[in-house]
Amino acid sequence: MPEYVKVDGHELYCYEWENDGEAVVLLHGGLSKTSSWDYLLVPALEDDFHVFAYDRTAHGFTADRPGSLHFEFQTREAIAYLETIVKEPAHLIGYSDGAIIALMVAIQRPDLVKSVISIGGNFHYSGVDYEMGEPSVSEDDLAEYTLISPDAPHTLLEKVTRMFKIWDTEPDISKQQLAQIQCPVLVVSGDDDMVTLKHTQELYEALALGQLAVLPGTSHALVKEKPDLFIALMMQFLEDLSYPVTMVPNRRVNPINTQSE
Repeated sequence: MPEYVKVDGHELYCYEWENDGEAVVLLHGGLSKTSSWDYLLVPALEDDFHVFAYDRTAHGFTADRPGSLHFEFQTREAIAYLETIVKEPAHLIGYSDGAIIALMVAIQRPDLVKSVISIGGNFHYSGVDYEMGEPSVSEDDLAEYTLISPDAPHTLLEKVTRMFKIWDTEPDISKQQLAQIQCPVLVVSGDDDMVTLKHTQELYEALALGQLAVLPGTSHALVKEKPDLFIALMMQFLEDLSYPVTMVPNRRVNPINTQSE
């Protein structure tokens, strides 16, 4: 059952599906919450992995704090969560903003990360090609927010406005920083994602141990649009994190071919 747990002096709404397997942490998207997507992934993971998740500060059931929506803040919070709650290196599965946070944690604290699955993630704000329009809140979103958030109803539009401004200037991760990530990373994108395919390819190519999957016929909401295809890719990656050995290697060095030369 989910419960509030104090992390870094703040009450986070946390989830845990107990198992003796390796730790997996789900990192939800921006202006979203764990329950918006855990129902898709947890059934495939919970038999083999110890799954953790939490609503980040100012998201879902977790109250706001000053500066909470900036990626550096959210990365510090993720690190504190891994240290305080998970207490072991974990596989990080991040969607959208959650993918950005996963990459930043892998850069700053590689000792806490076994692998990363980046779903619709961008490493620089210029990688997004999508017209967001003016900040707004639907009646349904406001009704749900009023029901679950510890923050006052009027703060939802304030958060959306803050987040839109942040997305204009964040994240700003360099390719040199991405190259420092030494764990396996699966980069996943929709073929009609708001993060451009060019940017997604640049992310993949900057990673020392990257793999790339572009799901056909999907958008930024690829996990919900083709869940079976995504879950198959996710499980195949998590079950075999060894360096890919291919028959016709090009940019990726094939250890077998190197040894035979």
